[in-house]
Amino acid sequence: MLFTTSLNFSIFRNSFHFLSLKKPLSSFLSPPTPVSSIATTFTSSLFSVSMTSDSPPPCTLVLCGKSAAEDEIAKSLRDNNTLKLAENDGGVSVLLRSELEKPLAEDLFRVESFMNSLSTNRFGRFLLWSPRLPSTHDVVSLNFGELPIGSVCVADVQYKGRGRSKNLWESPKGGLLFSFTLQMEDGKIVPLVQYVVSLAVTEAIKEICDKNGLPYVDIRIKWPNDLYLNNLKVGGVLCTSAYKSKKFNVSVGIGLNVDNEKPTTCLNAFLKELSDADYKFAREDILSTFFSKFERFFDIFIDQGFQALEELYYRTWLHSGQRVIVQEKNEDQEIENVVTIQGLTSSGYLLAVGDDCQMCELHPDGNSGTELENSEMHQIEKASAIVNQNQFY
Repeated sequence: MLFTTSLNFSIFRNSFHFLSLKKPLSSFLSPPTPVSSIATTFTSSLFSVSMTSDSPPPCTLVLCGKSAAEDEIAKSLRDNNTLKLAENDGGVSVLLRSELEKPLAEDLFRVESFMNSLSTNRFGRFLLWSPRLPSTHDVVSLNFGELPIGSVCVADVQYKGRGRSKNLWESPKGGLLFSFTLQMEDGKIVPLVQYVVSLAVTEAIKEICDKNGLPYVDIRIKWPNDLYLNNLKVGGVLCTSAYKSKKFNVSVGIGLNVDNEKPTTCLNAFLKELSDADYKFAREDILSTFFSKFERFFDIFIDQGFQALEELYYRTWLHSGQRVIVQEKNEDQEIENVVTIQGLTSSGYLLAVGDDCQMCELHPDGNSGTELENSEMHQIEKASAIVNQNQFY
């Protein structure tokens, strides 16, 4: 028998102790910085900006495509002044790849390198890049209908990056910060797509390590949408969806700390501890490899369901067999029960079994990374049990 209930829970580590965090887990990105205190200057005069509290900075979006047809789309968007930012985020100027001032700073995203290494049929083939944006996620969400499905927006720096519960984050240099678009028809499986995305990230890193003869940088998935390395958070996934014309328009956002050790760690710092090889992870290589993995996994997911990917997912996540204390509130009483995580239910929530052999389904609370902005998906989640992510340890 499977039941759901309102609950909080915490995971045991190594021994049978109740764990509870006093405050939310720190993000892999720096703590929010007041907008009025940010000032950034790039070596190219094209991208020299200064922020004040009175007026948002101008943003530049560079558009390019993998093929001539996609470059034509870029030209049309530029000529028609179609793209927009969120209200109060200032204006945006749009350039084509051929109009970039060169040379650019070495620490900026290398558009040509990414496009040359990309080998997908759909995802990542239309690129919007900016050295500095409020939010890549807002760009793809607000302009969803104007962009080809599979378009990706990349920024070197974000100052209003999207997070859980609509938190805003400053994302400094050194991270791979991107959002992309996809469409789905079956609303019941939309919540599962974040797991496919997380799996594609971990498998992309593994493939890069294998290809370059490097020791495996063991990124693990912390349910539902965080990426951990050596017990420290290095990344996360945010998926939002809107229902329109009988389809779910899904915007997927990913942040991965590639080359910035603060406040936790990063891929290159961890790799340096493992190997003396003169190699560093490049954001462009990670992004192109990710899209190759995701395109393959997404096709399997749509054709065969998430069950076809579950075995690989379970080898990558942190939770199989973990012991959890469930705090169930019943009127004025709080009852604690111990359960063991078994896997995922068909809906994508945590499947756990109690010491009394009763099965239960654990759902994330509003602090989870999947926001479903349509009535059908709210109905699916109507009977949800609640998991407090700040106590998911």
